[in-house]
Amino acid sequence: MRLRATLLACTAIAALTLSACSGSGADSGGSSAPAAASGAPSTAVAPSEPAPQGSAPASQPPAPEASKSAPPADAGLPPAPDGAATAKLVAALDAIDPDIVAGKPDKAVEAARTQCQAIYNFPKDRAKLIALAEQRFTSPAHPGGFGPEKAEKILAAVQSTLCDAPR
Repeated sequence: MRLRATLLACTAIAALTLSACSGSGADSGGSSAPAAASGAPSTAVAPSEPAPQGSAPASQPPAPEASKSAPPADAGLPPAPDGAATAKLVAALDAIDPDIVAGKPDKAVEAARTQCQAIYNFPKDRAKLIALAEQRFTSPAHPGGFGPEKAEKILAAVQSTLCDAPR
């Protein structure tokens, strides 16, 4: 019984809100009001129409402009490196700890590429970048990562050999 009463109250409030906001004087909640009056639960939602530019009520801020689109999902992700760049990255990682690459250079390159993307997305959050490097670069002997000190060195190696982002 409470659910029905709550549903009726919400439907009535929605109908009143939509009719008050329409500003045209037309009954925009016509299909919802009879259902609420009859006591039958209504799941229909009145269609929302975009308001013409400049007609937004003073209490609501104007809608954000659509000119700013979200960056592409691969923003900051460098292209797959060639053989020489891969060798340079592997050598830099092996200098930190040979177990980082652990005979899987393709895995290390993909981890480095996604680390570059993180550098692009969080350029000022060094602590986050170190934590992400520790999560990304793992091996069977180090499933939880290589620790923050080595993660910081891994981050520097990835930045200097593969990423275009400034350090």
